[in-house]
Amino acid sequence: MADEIRAEMVANVWKVVTAPGATVAEGDTLVILESMKMEIPVIAETDGTVSELAVNEGDVVQEGDLIAVIS
Repeated sequence: MADEIRAEMVANVWKVVTAPGATVAEGDTLVILESMKMEIPVIAETDGTVSELAVNEGDVVQEGDLIAVIS
């Protein structure tokens, strides 16, 4: 079962910390968003493998946009 990680707010993708195929544990940082000069880490909500990474550094995400899929 895949776990979709979605943006919770409008923000810029400041840094991508993981890559497709990477193994992650619950609580690991996947990407860091920047909004209003604050850095907001997007964390894995479950253990698994990053099967899709839908953002790149410099992208702008809207609330609800897909960031990553962990399977």
